[in-house]
Amino acid sequence: MCGIVGAIAQRNVAKILLEGLSRLEYRGYDSSGVAINNEVGVRAHRAVGKVQALKDKFESAPLDGKMGIAHTRWATHGKPTEENAHPHFSGDDLALVHNGIIENHETLRRNLIELGYEFRSQTDTEVIVHLIHNALKTEPDLLQAVKNALKHLHGAFAIAVTLNHENDRLIAARKGSPLVVGVGIEENFVASDQLALLHVTDQFIFLEEGDVVELTRDQITVFDANDQVQERPISVFNHHVDASDKGEFRHYMLKEIYEQPKVIAACLEGRISEDRVLTSSFGADSAFLKDVENIHIVACGTSYHAGMVAKYWIEELANIPCSVEVASEYRYRKVAVPKKSLFLTLSQSGETADTLAAMRMAKGLGYLTTLAICNVPSSTLVRESDLTLLTRAGTEIGVASTKAFTTQLTALLITSIAIAAEKGELSDDKHTALVHALRSLPSYVDAAIKQDSAIKLVSEHFANKHNALFLGRGPMFPIALEGALKLKEISYIHAEAYPAGELKHGPLALVDETMPIITVAPNNQMLDKLKSNLQEVRARGGELFVFGAKETGFAQAEGIHYNEIPWVEEVLEPIVHTIPLQLLSYHVAVVKGTDVDQPRNLAKSVTVE
Repeated sequence: MCGIVGAIAQRNVAKILLEGLSRLEYRGYDSSGVAINNEVGVRAHRAVGKVQALKDKFESAPLDGKMGIAHTRWATHGKPTEENAHPHFSGDDLALVHNGIIENHETLRRNLIELGYEFRSQTDTEVIVHLIHNALKTEPDLLQAVKNALKHLHGAFAIAVTLNHENDRLIAARKGSPLVVGVGIEENFVASDQLALLHVTDQFIFLEEGDVVELTRDQITVFDANDQVQERPISVFNHHVDASDKGEFRHYMLKEIYEQPKVIAACLEGRISEDRVLTSSFGADSAFLKDVENIHIVACGTSYHAGMVAKYWIEELANIPCSVEVASEYRYRKVAVPKKSLFLTLSQSGETADTLAAMRMAKGLGYLTTLAICNVPSSTLVRESDLTLLTRAGTEIGVASTKAFTTQLTALLITSIAIAAEKGELSDDKHTALVHALRSLPSYVDAAIKQDSAIKLVSEHFANKHNALFLGRGPMFPIALEGALKLKEISYIHAEAYPAGELKHGPLALVDETMPIITVAPNNQMLDKLKSNLQEVRARGGELFVFGAKETGFAQAEGIHYNEIPWVEEVLEPIVHTIPLQLLSYHVAVVKGTDVDQPRNLAKSVTVE
């Protein structure tokens, strides 16, 4: 959730580090800091707020040097203050930045205080730098001192460490938090995300669990969890998928909403023929498609909502049981695994801590195989899963997920159809019809995005609202959950979602003339039921905001704001009907004047529990 950047070079690294932090700001923006080593010692600037506050400090008091580390923070332990901002120090010359959570930090802190160490922050991070400093008293080599200190840590971490009188090397390590090495010419780099380093290199080494790395200007040495030197492969980044520029758009979120037809087409490319889903999409070992008799989907947040939609598709098309669970709950309970069960994980980043832990736990529980649907090919989740299906959404900067969600849904629909076909649950005609529907999906999504101007007008009704209720039936219920999540994430309006049939069991008590009720109304067998539920709302004075196809029969009326959405095949409705809710949440946030791309208290990649 925080961001790390480190560099060792033949040139001044200050601009490299600051640019890296700017590119990582979506991962955390409570505070930031830089420590640079030069001939006079380690010098640092730290600032509360966004990276621009740190840049302002550099403008008034420049720092320069050929080695340094930097960090942008999403607060876990301690408030966002300069004292709690990274880098943290022990003595005058040892500096460290850290992502993750140290679970035994309180015990370590007490022990270090007894040894005479003074703590200047409330963070768990400061115990690591003092541990290393203490290790240096008996082991003067920085690399070995870091290895010795890490043995005492329980939890998840990625760290980068510098020692002033060792200006020729930078030490980094990872356990449970991502870390990547950038390979240069007479310069090398480390970061929590390759995006931070694309301005200086396109060659990367992805560190594995337990790795410690020693960087000099000319050499990279990786030690694995058993302290053995390893040659990790170098990957070259495809710049065509870099999306760090907003272009003509005001915010990344709006840009990413508009990119959805293109990325959905990319997700489909090579995975469907004229009339079939291609099982080769899942790799050479696709026999599990025929053998699977149960599916267990585990995910967090927006990805969890995608999994909830997939449950409807899987049980409808493949006729096999599917359960969906929040990863943070799954990993802490005893799980009964039915025979021949597929364990399916969903994650945009592939670094979500709870999802990774759930997948590692599942490896020992007797599942048929593990399948990850993910957006980042170099991520830990992809590397550790048996099988993967990449969503190909490209870099998503906005904290509120949009294109990552709809490409997850697209990949899940591909998976559902493939399993149904392999198990003999689809007739040839039905299979062909589903594939033809998939081929039309990008154009349907584009048509929905063209309602942007009309939805912008609707958003003005929310300027003074503080609560909202989303309703849906069938697979539209998880879409309602996703719509409520988007609205609360970026506009800070309290929003909840319910199955429309549950209104009379409690939520109806909230409905009055001040409560906006938002629903998507697809033209399916549940339409009449939904209309009855909405009549219950109007009878209590609730203001309705309905997004539906012309065929649904809705129209503008007193207390009803209707926006037309293009008709689509029923199987595609959850994907296409997501679009107006994304646009609504975006425009409401703009009306409210909130920070759309970097909402308070949130970060893009949740790499801690």
